Amino acid sequence: MAIGRSAPITLCLVLSACVQAPVRQEEQSALVWPAEPDVARVAYVRSFARAEDLGISGGFFERLASILLGRDELRLVRPMAVTVVGQNIFVADPGAMGVHRFDLEQHRYDLLRPADRALPSPVGLARGDDGEVYVTDSALGSVFVIAPGAKTASPLPLGAKLKQPTGITFDPDRHHLYVVDTAAHRVNVFDRKGALISGFGQRGSADGEFNFPTHLWRDRDGRLYVTDALNFRLQMFDGQGRFLGKFGRQGDGTGDIARQKGVATDGFGHIYIVDALFHALQVFDGEGRLLLSLGGRGHDRGEFWLPAGIFISDDNTIYVADSYNQRVQVLRYVGGPT
Repeated sequence: MAIGRSAPITLCLVLSACVQAPVRQEEQSALVWPAEPDVARVAYVRSFARAEDLGISGGFFERLASILLGRDELRLVRPMAVTVVGQNIFVADPGAMGVHRFDLEQHRYDLLRPADRALPSPVGLARGDDGEVYVTDSALGSVFVIAPGAKTASPLPLGAKLKQPTGITFDPDRHHLYVVDTAAHRVNVFDRKGALISGFGQRGSADGEFNFPTHLWRDRDGRLYVTDALNFRLQMFDGQGRFLGKFGRQGDGTGDIARQKGVATDGFGHIYIVDALFHALQVFDGEGRLLLSLGGRGHDRGEFWLPAGIFISDDNTIYVADSYNQRVQVLRYVGGPT
């Protein structure tokens, strides 16, 4: 069937009708935790679900393809992990089968995948020391690398077969890559080229043993934090995998650990643990004493629905992958040392 001269005009009208302009949000009162009269420690900053929320608009043809092909790649579907490298925010998203990259400097959005396949289960992200980002895919049993400015994710050849890679972090001092293998109840240590160096852990409940570990974080002093999911605790290690401490207990009260997910620390050494069952973010001191709990199930700002990963930047900005709310919530630690 021939296309008439009016088709481009009609197409533009359809596109303009389907692509909504950013919604202007009304000014809201500041949201902080704890509430007055206590001294605020954490403040809500913003949330984002789409590139437009960050001031990034997809090009004409990218938006047109999303509409005609039924794709919704410009928004988060089921965010599981987040990391920040310079002015780039990366979000691992099994729902979109890739990693979103929001470039705030170039005002550009990309959905990153390997050249030959989608990523069915990207669940972990870690930033390297040269601007690269490492991605674990638990279904493929693989680790991928996104180089600065790259359009695709490249597989990292590993010196050991992984059953279910999940949490991941990078040590810029030793240039070591730590990868949690949940199904093997172990943390493997690789060099940046993928050669196996060492590892630690086995299934059990003793110190240094794991029962389906998931997430992983390295603090500024080189300590490692591993969420030991079905032992309902957090374990801490040095960079060589030597056990340093633990805390946590199973329960349904504030301060208990029920279904811990992401873990991170801020510049003051506070430990943040995301709990998907409580739909909350709990903050502990270095000894495991509860300092603050915030959140609860809901869709409003500061509420969560099955949150997953967390990342804390060097300026103590907190990014939480609010998975089933299809967004990332951005908070900031505004208190001092405790």
